[in-house]
Amino acid sequence: MFQFTQNDFDITLRLIAATFLGGLIGFEREWQRKEAGVRTYAMVSLGSALIMVVSIEVFEIYRAVATVDPSRIAAQVVSGIGFLGAGAIIRDPREIKGLTTAAGIWTVAGIGLACGLGQYKPAVLSTFLALVILILFSKIDRLFGGHDA
Repeated sequence: MFQFTQNDFDITLRLIAATFLGGLIGFEREWQRKEAGVRTYAMVSLGSALIMVVSIEVFEIYRAVATVDPSRIAAQVVSGIGFLGAGAIIRDPREIKGLTTAAGIWTVAGIGLACGLGQYKPAVLSTFLALVILILFSKIDRLFGGHDA
């Protein structure tokens, strides 16, 4: 019989938090009609959280049997997300587009990893700061004649 334990509840909360926080940033990107939006950002954050949760679970299961370092899997997420972000960058002879999108995808991966660890305060603070960067800094940049990449 399937029983929902306290650990299951905690993991569910971590995954929901990652999805929600990543989706918030994705909503801003979609609002600005950027290459990646709510679904992409929410999926990257959720996937990162899931990988972190699995890393912790592997550590708990095998720590008495073998040397297991959950941070190694998280480090690979950071590398892998770099490839996903690189795909969002478009270069033509006059300009480069998608840098902010790539940076946002990388950031929500970190937010997802934080949620996967149960580190909600840094995840929420990072979400808030990312939204400040995307919304407020964009307005400041346009005010001074710049443009977002």
